[in-house]
Amino acid sequence: MPKRVLALGLDPAFADFTQLPGLTPALIESYIDAQLERLRGLGYEVESCLVDLGETAEEVAARHLAAGPFDCVVMGAGLRAPEQLLLFERLLNLVHARAPRANICFNTTPADTAEAVQRWLAP
Repeated sequence: MPKRVLALGLDPAFADFTQLPGLTPALIESYIDAQLERLRGLGYEVESCLVDLGETAEEVAARHLAAGPFDCVVMGAGLRAPEQLLLFERLLNLVHARAPRANICFNTTPADTAEAVQRWLAP
């Protein structure tokens, strides 16, 4: 049975790219999609959960977590930006409450999600 991974991140449509010249929502989406496909190719079952800046983020994340159990939850770098601290805390505590047995990991860019998962979870 494949290990299940929830990829929880900020929807690129809500990200602030003013400090990241050259990046666009479409480019970030392509990185995310490529990493999810890479994880699937490595033998993981992956579900993506992209959230807004807080209006529905917890509700959306809770719905995805209810589809568990998950062996690992990777929390994207966009959620960990300083301006997203309160959202990150709420989502991290939601993951802790709803998926207490899941490993939690963090990517550093949209291009190293597979490495983050592999640090904590063998396929």
